[in-house]
Amino acid sequence: MDALLERSHQLKQALIDFILDADDELAEALETYAAAQLRRGSGDTIQQELTIDSFAIEGKLEDKSPVDLFIQTHSELSPSDRQLLNSWHRSFMGLFAIAKILDDGFELMNWLTAKNYIVKFNNAKTQQEMSRLKEGEILLTRISPITESYWTFSGPYTQMGKLGKPKLAVAIGNFKENYKKHLYSDAPDLLEEAWQSVLTYHQQFIEFFGSDEITMPGYQLNKKITELQEITTEKSLAAAGIDSSKSLAEIAQEAGVDEEEIQAAAEDMGADSKVVSQLLNNKTTTAKMVTSKVELPADLKKAEAVTAFSHPRWGQMFLPTYTKIKTILAAEDWQSIEGYEKLIRHYLESKDINAFIWYRLATENPNSLEKILQTVLQSPDFKLQNDLDTLLQEYHKPLEPELPEIASVPIHLHNLFQEALGEVHKSKSKTKGQKKSAKGFQTL
Repeated sequence: MDALLERSHQLKQALIDFILDADDELAEALETYAAAQLRRGSGDTIQQELTIDSFAIEGKLEDKSPVDLFIQTHSELSPSDRQLLNSWHRSFMGLFAIAKILDDGFELMNWLTAKNYIVKFNNAKTQQEMSRLKEGEILLTRISPITESYWTFSGPYTQMGKLGKPKLAVAIGNFKENYKKHLYSDAPDLLEEAWQSVLTYHQQFIEFFGSDEITMPGYQLNKKITELQEITTEKSLAAAGIDSSKSLAEIAQEAGVDEEEIQAAAEDMGADSKVVSQLLNNKTTTAKMVTSKVELPADLKKAEAVTAFSHPRWGQMFLPTYTKIKTILAAEDWQSIEGYEKLIRHYLESKDINAFIWYRLATENPNSLEKILQTVLQSPDFKLQNDLDTLLQEYHKPLEPELPEIASVPIHLHNLFQEALGEVHKSKSKTKGQKKSAKGFQTL
């Protein structure tokens, strides 16, 4: 083990002690950060250690991270120590597969971006603990850079074993839900392309519907969304150099596969056969990302009225109760409307109702919304302009958009999820004859 690795371990221990020994604003910041993190975790020892490790890099006290504060308050640190500590701002959480076992670590592949890293041990205890791991096993952990050529384990890890495609798809879906900031943190080009896809779909939504908000019966909206998807698919195929006017047989010949193979793959995946051929023919396209498929859930297809929203950052949202809440806000005698309080609380508590929806309600009918919230919250001093953001944060609603479901996904992840859904479909077909449609980036 080289001196730089050993020094990284010493500095990391000193940094963690610095955080845990704090009894001022830094301690309060850790408590707030931990409360938010542990709500979505198991609360076990590994989760607690991982939370502290993440706080060391991601936590903020005003505009400084704990790493910044540590450097600022330790004047004895050498220039190389400061350089190493500052490099840890590039550390990130990942769901890694062990690609190769090395004498002093592993070669890991980040499943979210398909990027490989040489990750070395920086202490004997970790090396001994991880010596039993095998190639192909999946690890949830954070890694930190040491040099330009290799990294080290930043903190604890969760061993997930060797996972089949369906279970791996679920693990990636869970990672996406719990670590949104780290989804493509080591691939800014993929992240930029994903965000661009949200904007592109929003522009196509506006062009198709003529508005960023539309309300219609669920079955009708689902048909319209399908039409919109077909239009976007045509444009994607054209951009990839695929002539949609060609027959499936012609596309199959160009892709170098049988027509029956494409049809079977499409049936298993629940995808359009031409899209499958696009993925099979690597020579046809150099695209890194695949557009996600949008389909209304079964309950929304049956709803009398569903309101669809589109936003260039928040993505697409579908609400079957938006017309009702607008009716409540527009009524002078809103207190006489049955279920008004229950609906308001649902909008506060549901993770499907994001800050964008609340901001739109606040813009359209601020006075009524303020009065209703004062009543429901039993807080006569509540002021929409001053207190709405605080209220949304109390109900764990991010004030800034996170990468939405509609965003395009890397081809390797899209393929994994399609293959996983195909396996699940085949398994269910044998027992129940059930069929499950595919989506680009979802849990099973």
